Amino acid sequence: MTQASETPEAPGASEASGIPGTLGVPETSGVSELPEAPEASEAQETSAGPGSAPRPHPRHALAPLLSSAVRLSIVAALAATEKADFGYVRDLVEITDSALSKQVSRLEEAGWVTVEKGQIGRRPRTWLRLTDEGTAAYRRHLAALAAIAGPLS
Repeated sequence: MTQASETPEAPGASEASGIPGTLGVPETSGVSELPEAPEASEAQETSAGPGSAPRPHPRHALAPLLSSAVRLSIVAALAATEKADFGYVRDLVEITDSALSKQVSRLEEAGWVTVEKGQIGRRPRTWLRLTDEGTAAYRRHLAALAAIAGPLS
């Protein structure tokens, strides 16, 4: 992940996120860092060899907290940027303030998201940030989904 101070500010970024130097539009670089899905022959193997235990199905690596499409969408939005304005995430995921607040609370309890409150001028602001633990869980979840789906042809 890049720090907001290291990333050049895009035109209009301050207006989009409400934070000087923080991009309002998520970056897409995080997806390329995901582990590759196993080859079809590897995914179909049930054991590593004679006498060894069968390999567990990749579904066991799925994060139950990300079984909600809304929470998955929130984490995906946060994975693409250093931190994001609450209103930006709400609009991106297309949910209400209360729905986002509830889901962020669940992610915060798990240690996957941090909430930072502050002000810009006289206006209160809330920023959301994915923790290292949240990023790791998200990547494991995506890798498990890719392993379950297998290669796309």
